[in-house]
Amino acid sequence: MGYVNLHARVVTSALAFAVGVCLIPAPSSALADKVTADCTLNGFKLYGKIKVVENFPDLKVRVVEHFPDLKVQTVSNFPDKCGKWKMVENFPDVKIQFVQNFPDLKIKFVENFPGLP
Repeated sequence: MGYVNLHARVVTSALAFAVGVCLIPAPSSALADKVTADCTLNGFKLYGKIKVVENFPDLKVRVVEHFPDLKVQTVSNFPDKCGKWKMVENFPDVKIQFVQNFPDLKIKFVENFPGLP
């Protein structure tokens, strides 16, 4: 009898562990939507020539005052560092659309020190 009870407990414990492992949530896709250390988001670099569009953007952007994902400085020349954007009409590196809901990226416009917060 002791062997059967021990075997039942081992099986029950193994089953509980397996169910517990299955219930651990998978990494959220939201984690994949964060700015990486090389200043990209979803494969798009977050510096360079930027065009604002109404339809079919590469990224949807919301301007915020607090807790941005990226601090952005608009520049006329040399948009070659993280957060430096040159606004253009032709031949953009990235097309963005400003939105209020469900943004891919939250930015704050700054005069100095662009880049990751």
